[in-house]
Amino acid sequence: MLKNDKLSKKTRMNGFFWILPAFLFLVIIIYYSIFYTFNLSTIEWDGLSPVMERVGFDNFAKMFKDKVFWKCIQNTIIYFAITFVIQNFLGFIFAAILHSDVKLPTVHKCLIFIPTILAPSTMAPVFRLMFSPQGMLQSFFTKAGIPITVDWLSKPNTALFVLMAVVIWEFTGMSFILYYAAMSQIDREVLEAAQIDGAGELRILWTMVFPFCKGTTVSLAMLGVIGALKTFDIPYLITTGGPNHATEFLGTYIYRQGIRQSHLGYAAALSVMLLVMAVVGAFLTNRANKGDS
Repeated sequence: MLKNDKLSKKTRMNGFFWILPAFLFLVIIIYYSIFYTFNLSTIEWDGLSPVMERVGFDNFAKMFKDKVFWKCIQNTIIYFAITFVIQNFLGFIFAAILHSDVKLPTVHKCLIFIPTILAPSTMAPVFRLMFSPQGMLQSFFTKAGIPITVDWLSKPNTALFVLMAVVIWEFTGMSFILYYAAMSQIDREVLEAAQIDGAGELRILWTMVFPFCKGTTVSLAMLGVIGALKTFDIPYLITTGGPNHATEFLGTYIYRQGIRQSHLGYAAALSVMLLVMAVVGAFLTNRANKGDS
């Protein structure tokens, strides 16, 4: 027994000495990348020229005067507020329903969660076709006799809401899974006692189940803030940030400035601002959670 304990301790120590260098290397890479990006944000450079012009904080000054940058911030706020509320509401409701007696619960879970694991590159062409003037949605309106004819993705007033509908469809499954797991930790006897005392199902959900899932809601809020700030794939694949920057986000704008227009210094400044806002958003969300607890 003593020999086995020594071998086990030696194995753990060997594992630790393998993991520690890898962890340190990862930390160095991350912080070096952050430092390099910040340094690049103080330079005017196209990525190819051997000449780099040091401009200090001019890129940041330019950013705060850039109307497109503020449009990105506005789109991000609207995007986060609407998608967070709707997809978490749906996820919570689906989780509550599947904790009741429903037939084929496994099938329902799969149907709800499948959109979350689909690659955006495979979904984007489908949604572009669906919301085109000759698409499936317009065909449905025509056959139903509904007098609506909209080029959904080419109108600034509708394009952003189309993207939000796609995101809600895709990520409601993630909210559902997390809420379902949180509800699985609730003592059933407490809920049964509330029912015996005469509490209705809606009251139990609102006054008992939802407060118990507060930690899950905060985690989803933190993920939602960070996800909204760095969103790129769905807006770029479906609308490429248009029309007229109506669906422009920081991720698509950084790509446009850095890759398409070769303004690497300005793109780096936007990236630094994105990092700062993500950290501040996560901190405030966590702080709000501690303040309410």
